[in-house]
Amino acid sequence: MAKYRREQKKNFLKKIVGLFPFIIFCLAFEFVPIFILVRDSFSLKSGDLTLQHYQSAFEPTYLKGFWNSIKLSGVTALIGTFLGAGIGYQIFKWPNKKIQSTLITLSDVTTNFAGAPLAFGFIIILGSAGVVTKFLLNTFHWKIYPDFSIYSFTGLILTYVYFQLPLMVLLIIPAFSGLRQDWREAAQNLGANKMEYWRNVGIPILMPSMIAGYMLLFANAFGAYATAFTLTGLRLPLITMQIGSAISGEVMREQGHGQALAVISLLIMGACIAIYQMGTNKARKWSGH
Repeated sequence: MAKYRREQKKNFLKKIVGLFPFIIFCLAFEFVPIFILVRDSFSLKSGDLTLQHYQSAFEPTYLKGFWNSIKLSGVTALIGTFLGAGIGYQIFKWPNKKIQSTLITLSDVTTNFAGAPLAFGFIIILGSAGVVTKFLLNTFHWKIYPDFSIYSFTGLILTYVYFQLPLMVLLIIPAFSGLRQDWREAAQNLGANKMEYWRNVGIPILMPSMIAGYMLLFANAFGAYATAFTLTGLRLPLITMQIGSAISGEVMREQGHGQALAVISLLIMGACIAIYQMGTNKARKWSGH
């Protein structure tokens, strides 16, 4: 018995040693910065504790930034969830496995193409002098500006959907694998048609994965910075840009306010990740993993 315990302890220590680099990485780049962020958000330059920074976070200017970010994230996550689920199902059902693998790889590459390069790409394509803009004007005499602008809220939605949609495709394809063939056959034997199967069996089973995907897409859009900043600058206030302006701006620099805004944003994103985790756990129970 004592020998068994020594072996258990030895194996446990081996696992800890193997995880040591990862633990150091998390401490250095996640936990320590978050601790410093929270500490400084409650501190004045003199070192005294204060709630002033959090009180300032509820000023109309910052509330508008939160609302714009929530609205942008919610709309793009909703579009990405439904379109991504539909496209993901078509990829999942694709008979040619090589083409299916290629489409999944393309989705993986596309969802990682974001930030300033993505914004510049959309400017080249749909800017006021973009390729598509000029083509529509010269070929069909269709002047999309100023009714549409890539530098507006609508333009941001279009740009964000570009990387939100393929992310949902990658998230939802494993969920379709959890739909067992015997469930479909049992529903057909009981007289259910295709629509009844999806309404009573397929969609309820997929719903936890759909909700989890939506929350992850929401958090993904909420934390985005470079794409929106490149397209709109400070014309459209988003909370990420307000945080950047408060911490490192040359005009309205107030690090305490920026750190308080960042803590609130972390809480919002943390809630999204928690709901995402609950959704994925529920989906795993259905799939039997």
